[in-house]
Amino acid sequence: MTKDTDNAAMEAISAPSPTTESRKADHIRINLEKDVQFPHVTTGLERYRFMHQALPELDLREIDSTVTLFGKTISAPILISSMTGGTDIAYRINRHLAEAAQANNIAMGLGSQRAAIEHPELAYTFQIRDIAPDILLFANIGAVQFNYGYGADQCQRAIDMIEADALILHFNVLQEAVQPEGDINFAGLLAKVEQVCKRVSVPVIAKEVGWGFSERNARDLASAGVSAIDVAGSGGTSWSEVEYHRAPTAFHARVAAAFADWGIPTADAIQFAVKGAPDLKIIASGGLRDGIDIAKCIALGAVLGGMAGPFLKAADQSVEAVDQLIRELTAQVRIAMLCSSAQNIAQLQSTPLLKV
Repeated sequence: MTKDTDNAAMEAISAPSPTTESRKADHIRINLEKDVQFPHVTTGLERYRFMHQALPELDLREIDSTVTLFGKTISAPILISSMTGGTDIAYRINRHLAEAAQANNIAMGLGSQRAAIEHPELAYTFQIRDIAPDILLFANIGAVQFNYGYGADQCQRAIDMIEADALILHFNVLQEAVQPEGDINFAGLLAKVEQVCKRVSVPVIAKEVGWGFSERNARDLASAGVSAIDVAGSGGTSWSEVEYHRAPTAFHARVAAAFADWGIPTADAIQFAVKGAPDLKIIASGGLRDGIDIAKCIALGAVLGGMAGPFLKAADQSVEAVDQLIRELTAQVRIAMLCSSAQNIAQLQSTPLLKV
């Protein structure tokens, strides 16, 4: 490719940048209205089954599904994965999620707080401690922003803004690369992540957004000082598909569409993370659909199972719909524990799975 054609290609990739607020609203709308699942790639969890124990020698009422993480004990290994913030509709969704999370004592992450860091008047869309004072709550900043002027100070502002128990640094290289307005400089981030881990007041979680971490990634992030890894593998929502639906030109749509099945399936990503960072807490997300999926992820080595899409759809309806979903998931996890003869989460983590 000549220099002229290379410049022309870069100009074609460039496009006027929408506001962060409008982009967040687009993301919510597309996730609610469009099919943005991976077309062919699955989570890989369907390849695993529990060995059914017809004689578990346990009472369902005595199953202990509690998990202690970052100094807080939650009632079930369920995480409402980070989704949104920065818009009025996100405010309503986050309030519904938080109220139900408080009632059921489960963990919750918030969407990227960049919008509120840059526009403090939007902070209210993330602030839910008034209705969820006790939940395990995660703040959220995009790691790539460390190459665009962000650092530990902005991260601490995100933490303080919502009184978070931990900070998620999300890694979304493919999403940024296919966005016309994406931040595409991911060079030299690891050293900056290390500095943030040293300086912020809470533990740091490294999180992908739907394409998984490799074993090498997990090892490097552990060396940088993160306390946990949310693998967020492939098989659920494909953010390249989301960007396909908001592409401003046919060029951008075709580029994004090519990556519809990119990534590491969730089941594989969990095992890569466990191998690469055996001393870290592993959170599993990416295409989980029920409590059995969550239980499988824990048996593969995770401590929590996170879900986004199902919670977004429930929160768009009501607090009651979110509450119902949480109670269903909790019941499914507990029954899976009973039927695999695991009295607590530690035993579930050591329960072998059948590969089919």
